[in-house]
Amino acid sequence: MDDSIMILLAVVVFLVLVVVSRIKIVPQARVYVIERLGTFYTVWNTGPHILIPFIDRIANRVSIKEHVADFKPQPVITKDNVTMQIDTVVFFQVTDAKLYTYGVERPLSAIENLSATTLRNIIGDMELDATLTSRDIINTKITAILDQATDRWGIKVNRVELKNILPPREIQDAMEKQMKAERERREKIIQAEGEKKAQVLVAEGEKESKILRAEADKQSEILRAEAEKEALILKSDAVKEQKILEATGEAQAIELVQQALADSIVKLNNAAPSSNVLTLKSLEAFAKAADGKATKIIIPSEIQGIAGLATGLKEVITSETKN
Repeated sequence: MDDSIMILLAVVVFLVLVVVSRIKIVPQARVYVIERLGTFYTVWNTGPHILIPFIDRIANRVSIKEHVADFKPQPVITKDNVTMQIDTVVFFQVTDAKLYTYGVERPLSAIENLSATTLRNIIGDMELDATLTSRDIINTKITAILDQATDRWGIKVNRVELKNILPPREIQDAMEKQMKAERERREKIIQAEGEKKAQVLVAEGEKESKILRAEADKQSEILRAEAEKEALILKSDAVKEQKILEATGEAQAIELVQQALADSIVKLNNAAPSSNVLTLKSLEAFAKAADGKATKIIIPSEIQGIAGLATGLKEVITSETKN
């Protein structure tokens, strides 16, 4: 009885271990291809799954992350018969695990050989110079061809990059000499352009200097003319002011003389002068009129007689002496 229980327990433990061992957990970014009784059954995605013992088996564990395949350099011949070495880098991703598992044997080797043959076909239609300057075109063409060819393998080719293009050594030497000559040519062109710009700047500087000097001379002449004009105006104003002052002084002097004469006449009238005094005043006026400046002298009738003039003068003098 004890032996049978032990055997039963052993069987139960064995079955539990088998069942537990058949529980499979598919990790992230992976896909399991399951076969049942030797044929494709299903594809397991991320998560726990139970594998039936002795019936199901995991045929392939496929990573669905993007893969990077760096292939060794491949010899290719250009259209102008130049042999060069080109190595490529292919970025691809598995999109169908079933096709990837059953579509082709050794998928990486298949992609490598397919990229090599495609690259030879593309480079064979191009010359050396075009090959060296058309990487983007070559990348686009080979990517499109590989992507279309690998669809039946469950592979998506995202892009293909030409990593290195290595022409023959003599071609490299010729290219280096050409590049050196091109650099020297560009250097000479840059130097010539620099000298040209320097000469242009010097000429423009001289031109600007002459223009500034001419402007300065012009402004100087204008300022000089304006100063002379203002000086003449001030001089004219001074002469004008002087003449106005002189005329004003003369007018005031005449006015004062006339006022004095008027005052003397008033005083004379107030004093009731005699005829002798009037005669004397007439004689004084006649003397002033006959001072040599007048060209014509009209002698009043009262003093035409020399004797009468003398007599009048004597009486006046005598009268004044008595007084």
